[in-house]
Amino acid sequence: MGIKELILMQLLAHILLDFFFQTKKSAQHKNEKGFKSRFLYFHVLLCFLLSWVFSLQINFFIAALIITVFHFLIDGFKPFFGRIKRLSPYIFYLDQLLHLLILVIVVLGFGYWKGIHPSIEVNLNYKFLMILAAYLICLKPTNIFIREVFKSTDIQVSSDNEMPNAGKVIGILERILTLTLILVSQYSAVGFLIAAKSILRYRSDETLKSEYVLIGTLLSFGMAVILGIIITAL
Repeated sequence: MGIKELILMQLLAHILLDFFFQTKKSAQHKNEKGFKSRFLYFHVLLCFLLSWVFSLQINFFIAALIITVFHFLIDGFKPFFGRIKRLSPYIFYLDQLLHLLILVIVVLGFGYWKGIHPSIEVNLNYKFLMILAAYLICLKPTNIFIREVFKSTDIQVSSDNEMPNAGKVIGILERILTLTLILVSQYSAVGFLIAAKSILRYRSDETLKSEYVLIGTLLSFGMAVILGIIITAL
């Protein structure tokens, strides 16, 4: 395992921590209460355990602790910065950017000072880890990202005739299909998929809703396409 694999392993740990191993209720409570939230302390404990375990090396203990401390501070101060009018629409993006920057800096520093010496010998393929991270991002994280884009741009639309969570499931399926098609170099099929969805979801008598669907569709497909391009390029 090299430095690239370690960074990707820590990225996987972060994705699981922030998007899969916490509920919407616990995330909202942390965002509102900060250091006063009981969920924050369980969250950072899990952060430490995931970071340490996913490093596959005992001597990553201190590095995992540093990542956890910064994660604790960023999440703890998040409600304070969220009350700043100019920052509040972008607090989600800033939060994730800071987490990822700290993660990369700590891993690079650890690699420089300590070196990469896994306690468990596992043959980790760099491309496999990238593909795994991309598929995970295409699931719940992108749904949350799209929701935050709508929130930060103040886009709202009623959806009384929609099945609950149907849009989320459709989005996940289309991103998985799009990413898979790009990875196997079937780019024309991606265009067909976008056209097919646009025809099925568009209704001329609901202009506002159609625009809402179009924005969500472009964000959804765009995320999958960008991830696919990054993987094939690297």
